[in-house]
Amino acid sequence: MTTLSKDDLADLKRAKQLLENPGLVAKLSSVLGSPVEKSVKMLPQSWQKNVHKATEGALMKALDVAVTSLGERPRLKSQDNWHRMAAAASGAVGGAFGLAALAWELPLSTTVMLRSIADIASSEGENPRHIDTKLACLMVFALGSNKDKRDNAAESGYFATRAALASAVSEASKYLAQKGLAKTGAPALIRLVAAIGGRFGVVVGEKAAAQAIPIIGAAGGAVINTIFIGHYQDMARGHFIVRRLEMIHGADPVRAAYEKI
Repeated sequence: MTTLSKDDLADLKRAKQLLENPGLVAKLSSVLGSPVEKSVKMLPQSWQKNVHKATEGALMKALDVAVTSLGERPRLKSQDNWHRMAAAASGAVGGAFGLAALAWELPLSTTVMLRSIADIASSEGENPRHIDTKLACLMVFALGSNKDKRDNAAESGYFATRAALASAVSEASKYLAQKGLAKTGAPALIRLVAAIGGRFGVVVGEKAAAQAIPIIGAAGGAVINTIFIGHYQDMARGHFIVRRLEMIHGADPVRAAYEKI
């Protein structure tokens, strides 16, 4: 079995801290000082449906962006702060109009986040032009949700999420390699969006609930979106550190070391 170096173990420890950190609700509550979890439960059923619809639309848009334009300008250093400012700007408008703005604001902020995720992937040595990396970028939206609490406890966590998505990602990769994005309604792509959307939608619902708090407004919306994108930047950094180490040492040694940390 390959032994990870001291520096690689330090990187893996950082990755695990990012990937297994508290979810978005905890991060929002610590900043807003508001019971966001209660707000999530108070969202009317009709808004839950709106969140689900907006999430699927945002992920389809992200899939389109990922396949057609990611990787045009790879960077050695990710521009995290610039992307946070862009997300904050869209969040300010979303905060001003509340849940009514979700349908147009979420695709915008998701696209900004995807660009940031691709930047992070590039900074960790990946090529965002490759289909495998593009789908790994999309997979980040499935990380860091509380959906795992509803799953089998033995299958929770970062590696379980990857395992749960593996089949859908593989099918989508084969389809895109052969046919590109000619038909976004293709079953392989619908399954991928549904698999990611089930987890991403949980976090989007938490964000929507926070924006629905009456006192939030534009300034609060900007803060929420900054935390929202920061959450996924953390997930991306952890995810692509793990992938970088897997490329060097192999998947099994890295997972074994991860579980021992």
